[in-house]
Amino acid sequence: MQLGVHYANFSHPDWEHRLEDRLTETARVADQGGVSLFTVMDHWFQMEQLGGPPEPMLEGYTTLGYLAAVTERIRLSLLVTGVTYRHPGLLAKTVTTLDRLSRGRAVLGIGAAWYQREHDGLGVPFPSTGERFERLEETLQICRQMWGDDDGAYDGTHYRLAETVCVPPPVRPSGVPVLIGGSGERKTLRLVARYADACNLFGEPPEVVRHKLDVLRRHCDDAGRDYDAIEKTMVATADPAGETDDFLAAMEEYAALGISLVTMVPAADDPVAWTSEVCERVLPRLAEL
Repeated sequence: MQLGVHYANFSHPDWEHRLEDRLTETARVADQGGVSLFTVMDHWFQMEQLGGPPEPMLEGYTTLGYLAAVTERIRLSLLVTGVTYRHPGLLAKTVTTLDRLSRGRAVLGIGAAWYQREHDGLGVPFPSTGERFERLEETLQICRQMWGDDDGAYDGTHYRLAETVCVPPPVRPSGVPVLIGGSGERKTLRLVARYADACNLFGEPPEVVRHKLDVLRRHCDDAGRDYDAIEKTMVATADPAGETDDFLAAMEEYAALGISLVTMVPAADDPVAWTSEVCERVLPRLAEL
């Protein structure tokens, strides 16, 4: 099993002076320590469960572009891009730019968006849930078209593009890998089966994850998609540094279900030290699962 580090919290001690250096060093330690994926959030206000708008938050794709220059191997993604925040043609170009400048390390993590307060606060339209999922599907179609051989028009319900030109293209001929976040059975997992290279599930008990993956398998059957070709990832809330044996025992259950990558948020005031410890003590044992 692989490890991802999700840098969701910038409010560490003395963040006013140390935010940039701490983020940089955490990413470098993760990169050199064998972490597979480094992610930040696509939020403009900090989430309320982490203190809300008074707490610091950096714009996601600017942050990833910076991290591409200070790392060498680690994959880079938002967890996840809110579909409401960027026109899909511009999003495809933005992610392609990250992919080229990182030498092929970009992942398009994407979802239907949810944080209404930041939409209202910054004047961004917040459509109904149904419409956001419609926009998500059209965005996925547009990205695939822009990363393919067809640079012609796209005519959807919500988006109309006269030309889907994307030069230079992504590093991989198949385009930037797409990860869809969320566990919704009727819409989200159906979109994973049709368009995604990876899913990202919430860290629910193994029996729930097993059920979600069974649903995904059925959607794959309906879409004529190879279920095994989709990377299965999840977010977990445990602290592997503090309770290593219990953490690894739990991850063994998820690995048996097919989860190949678990993403963790540094669970300490010092994310650099936390990441170093996890890379040294936990990651080698996690890789054996």
